[in-house]
Amino acid sequence: MTSSEEIKEKPPRAERLDGYVIRSSTPDDAAAITVLANLPGYRYGTLRLPYQTVAETRQYLENPAPSTKKLVADMDGVIIGDIFLGPLQGRRRHVGTIGMGVHDDFVGRGVGSALMKAAIDLADNWLNLHRLELDVFTDNHDAIRLYERYGFVIEGHLRDDAFRDGHYVDAYAMARLRT
Repeated sequence: MTSSEEIKEKPPRAERLDGYVIRSSTPDDAAAITVLANLPGYRYGTLRLPYQTVAETRQYLENPAPSTKKLVADMDGVIIGDIFLGPLQGRRRHVGTIGMGVHDDFVGRGVGSALMKAAIDLADNWLNLHRLELDVFTDNHDAIRLYERYGFVIEGHLRDDAFRDGHYVDAYAMARLRT
């Protein structure tokens, strides 16, 4: 057997997912969002710490920063993804920051794309934001590809940006300019 015969193809991606809605989050979503935030894959790609409590999530939902928009992908009461869009103020009021994550069991099924489309629609057509920014760990290849599909480009490499799983990890600073 040659080395090329030993290489196996990647398994096919799961089918696109239907039956969920993108909507604004509410404090009543605290328990469901806490379940999402405590999933190992979801947490690994974010700055969240393990063992997030419902009380911490509820506080975050009840006391948002000014103008912050928090959306969830809801499938019959199960939160399968979330995204926030945080417009900045003052001389950077044309800028918004984005953070998002998708449930471990639903990665690669269109949930991240749906959340990103909704956030970009808000940014471009309702909030008049010219620039969107986000940070992503350099080893989060699926997220980087998603962001690039929506026009984000890498603008910087942030060395030892966060402490995760016992060591420092790098991140990319990415941004999208509305044209």
